[in-house]
Amino acid sequence: MTLYRKSLGYTGEDLAVNYLLEKSFTIINRNYHTRMGEIDIIAKKTDKLHFIEVKTRSNLNKGKPYEAVNQHKIHHLLKAAQFYLLKNKIKGCKLSLDVISIWLNSDNTIKEILYFENITM
Repeated sequence: MTLYRKSLGYTGEDLAVNYLLEKSFTIINRNYHTRMGEIDIIAKKTDKLHFIEVKTRSNLNKGKPYEAVNQHKIHHLLKAAQFYLLKNKIKGCKLSLDVISIWLNSDNTIKEILYFENITM
């Protein structure tokens, strides 16, 4: 991964966290790593735990950011979320696998931010 893509990813994640905080979410964890994959953001709102994948793009040459979340990626996110739940002994909580899609202007300001809640669960 190039330094630019890594920097773009961190910028997107910071913007996503700010977006979630404005929507009254509590951030539980960021960049949670497992052997099965990484969860960008784990957040909670009311009685629901959200596992959130953030996709950020500065142009649409390869399509909208959310289009990068394919079945393969969803499979790894679900496995990572299951690992998190087992490791932290979380039971009886409503769950949601979500995507935040961010398209940036050239100055890294938000051109479009879309939040897709509960994409598979």
